[in-house]
Amino acid sequence: MSGAADGQRLFVGGAWVEPDGGHYAVVDPASEETVGWAPEASRDQVHAACAAAREAFGPWSRTSPEERAAVLGRAAEIIGSRFGPYAELAQAETGATTGTARAMQVGVGMARFRRYARVEPAEWAVAPQINEAGPMGEAGVMGALAVRQPVGVVTCITSYNNPWANPAGKIAPALAMGNTVVVKPAPQDPLSVFRMAEALEAAGAPPGVVNVVCGQSAEVGEAAVESPDVDMVSFTGSTAVGRRIAEACGRDMKRQLMELGGKGAALVFDDADLASAVAGIGTTFSFYSGQICTAPTRVLAQRDVYDRLVEQLDGYARRLKVGDPRDKNTAVGPVISAAHRERVESYVELGRKEGAVAVTGGERPPHEHGFYVAPTLLADCTNEMRVAREEIFGPVVVVVPFDDEDEGVALANDSDYGLIDYVWSGDVARAFRVARQLRSGGVGINTVGRNMEAPFGGFKKSGVGRDVGSYALHAYSEVQAIVWPG
Repeated sequence: MSGAADGQRLFVGGAWVEPDGGHYAVVDPASEETVGWAPEASRDQVHAACAAAREAFGPWSRTSPEERAAVLGRAAEIIGSRFGPYAELAQAETGATTGTARAMQVGVGMARFRRYARVEPAEWAVAPQINEAGPMGEAGVMGALAVRQPVGVVTCITSYNNPWANPAGKIAPALAMGNTVVVKPAPQDPLSVFRMAEALEAAGAPPGVVNVVCGQSAEVGEAAVESPDVDMVSFTGSTAVGRRIAEACGRDMKRQLMELGGKGAALVFDDADLASAVAGIGTTFSFYSGQICTAPTRVLAQRDVYDRLVEQLDGYARRLKVGDPRDKNTAVGPVISAAHRERVESYVELGRKEGAVAVTGGERPPHEHGFYVAPTLLADCTNEMRVAREEIFGPVVVVVPFDDEDEGVALANDSDYGLIDYVWSGDVARAFRVARQLRSGGVGINTVGRNMEAPFGGFKKSGVGRDVGSYALHAYSEVQAIVWPG
């Protein structure tokens, strides 16, 4: 049994164990009721999980890729068989709308396990090289293979906005490559990750291959990063926390994959399809209630369309129903917690003080329960305002005008972040020309959609490394060269 009547157990070395630190309440952001009781691990229990992963690494890394893929495939089937309850739990933990919980949380999580159940070559030939002279003093032809080898034990620290897709995007490729993992989910909504561990256990993952520890204390994450048994840390979260993790990794030369903050610029040119731009930018209000690092939160509008774009975004935001995420008509659910609601509201107030105009929103919705923030549109902004520079992580869009293409590009690049930017233009040549000048890991042209095989990651303070698709297999591996005389 993974959970007891009084709370969820930790998953360490293939066993479900009681947490040393007791339990804490996981709260539904929509109702403010308790969803369940999450475990608080001690530092010793985290280190025990890391040691269990280290012990399991040797045997797991020596299994065939086909055998590892079969475990991931069975896990996907098990998740599919429990889809309804898993989606209900994800919705209760995160406050996601029903469509988001089903499709983007559990649905994408399941798809990622299926994706890495597909075996891909882990080695490739390197062109033979003719050496005119070598250490032996004779000319020769040298053949070579580049081989992907697993890194070892990977600590996966996951984000609260998607407790299915984000952990699955780390765990599945890491296991496919032959690594073992210690997963530390976000404290706000960890219960779904324990369900994922149950599915992997039922699918035949050997003891110690997957471990899940949890806790509200920063000590839990610190122990999972600093353990000498850990070879790599994969983290999704804020740049501030990512910086501290990177410093700890640097001391021991641990590998790292960092997917950090974003302040996505959406350049809307005067020849853009405004309806398309408004629909894309509008996802900031509704998708995870703006709690997503890829959102087009910083709109740069060419002056000829600025007023029309603000007017249409205003109309779009006002039509969105805010409320119970279980209601099929709801577009905007709550943010994750009362503390985060206060943070978002403080940014809106800061924007007003800086001179921005709250065209839409800015007031707390009149709900008796739940951590709701109204979709908010801040116009007449400048790129120097803090609301235009700092990640708010809520349903807030700022709009900044620009005159010509060069200024638009300069404003977009004038940011500490560089995760995903967007370009809306009817001139495809211009859109691609602008995209190539943007200092960001990804650019959406006339879309906020993603290709789930395309590399994902950021420039600047938005992160280090790339994952998704085959790029994740590279991220969770080391490349070894094997050379022989031809």
